[in-house]
Amino acid sequence: MDYMTRAIDLAKSALGKVSPNPAVGAVIVKNDAIIGEGCTQPPGSDHAEKVALKRAGTSAQGACMYVTLEPCCHFGKTPPCTTDIIAAGMSEVHMAMLDHNPQVSGKGRAELETAGMKTYVGEREREVQRLIEAQAKFITTGRPFVTAKYAMTLDGKIATGTGDSKWISNESSRNHVQRMRYEADAVLVGVGTVLADNPSLNVRIGEDSVRATKLRVIVDTKGRTPTNAQMFKEPGRVLIATTDSIDSDRERQYTELGAEVLKLPLKDDMVDIDALLNSLGQRNITSVIAEGGGIVLGSFFDQGLVDKVAAFIAPKIIGGDKPLTPVLGYGVITMEEALKLHNVSVEIFDGDVLITGYI
Repeated sequence: MDYMTRAIDLAKSALGKVSPNPAVGAVIVKNDAIIGEGCTQPPGSDHAEKVALKRAGTSAQGACMYVTLEPCCHFGKTPPCTTDIIAAGMSEVHMAMLDHNPQVSGKGRAELETAGMKTYVGEREREVQRLIEAQAKFITTGRPFVTAKYAMTLDGKIATGTGDSKWISNESSRNHVQRMRYEADAVLVGVGTVLADNPSLNVRIGEDSVRATKLRVIVDTKGRTPTNAQMFKEPGRVLIATTDSIDSDRERQYTELGAEVLKLPLKDDMVDIDALLNSLGQRNITSVIAEGGGIVLGSFFDQGLVDKVAAFIAPKIIGGDKPLTPVLGYGVITMEEALKLHNVSVEIFDGDVLITGYI
C-alpha cells in the first residue's frame, strides 16, 4: 500500500471542516500494517497526528508515521504534535512537505531529528501543496486565497442579451461548484449578480453545521441588495461589504435580518476590494470564491488580487454584441500585459470544460 496516498485521502476528507487550520492526514505503520490513522479535527480539537497516535496506542513505539504536513512544534489551541510523536517512541516520520507557518517551518522536523528519529520530506509534495494552498497564503500574509470562478459559453458570454443565464453550465459542473463552496470559507458576489439572479449562494452538500459556517459576502457599494433576497432566507452568515453611501435605514434592515454590515473605503467608485480582503483575513477567512459578476471580477483582476482561476466553458453559442463577458474592469492594453495562467489543468464535466490555473 502507498501510505502517503492514504494520508492524502484522509486529508481530503477534512477539507471544508477545519479552517483556519490546514487539512492534514496521518497514517502510522508497523510491520507493513496500518495501526492508526486520522485527519485534522475541527479547530480546538486534535490534529491528524494525535488522532492517529491515540488509535495506535502503545503499538506506536518503533513505528513509522506518514503525514501530509510537517508536525507542529508550538502551542496553539492544542499542544504541539511533535511532543506526542516523540513520547510515543516512533522511529521514522515521512512528511509530504514542510509547514509554511513561520512558527513551524523546519522546526518541527528538527525537533524530531534531535529526538533521534529519521525524517523524510517531499513525497507527493505538489499534490499536498494544492490541498493547503489557502492556509499557506493565509498563514504567511494574513489574507485569504482568492479563486475567481465563472461559467461562460464557448463564445465567452455569461448570459443572453436579455440577461438569461440559467443555466450556462450543466448539472455536473454545478455539483462541482458545490464542492468548491464546501471546501472554501466564503463565497463572494457583487450586488449586480444579486439583482439579476437572486442567488442563494448556499452549500447543498455536507453537514448542516458546516454549511452554516460558510460566509456569503455581497459587494454592495450603496446598499441595493433587496431585503427579501434569497440569501437572507438561507441558514448561515451574510456579510454586506458596503461604504458610507449606504442609507442608514437599509443598514438597520440588514442588521435586523442577521447580516453583518461592513463599511469600507471607496476605490474607483466601489467598495475597496483590497481593504475587504484584509477585513476577511482578520475574521480568519482563509479562502474566498469570487463568483462574479463581471464588474467585481474585473476589479479583482485589475488590482492583482486573484490567486487562482476556475473557468467553466459550456459547449454553447449565444452570439450577439449585447451579452456580457465574465470579466470587465479596465483590462489590459496589449497582449503582452495579459495575465498568464500557469500550472493549468483541464477537467471535463459531462461536456463542460473546467480550466483551472494559477496567476
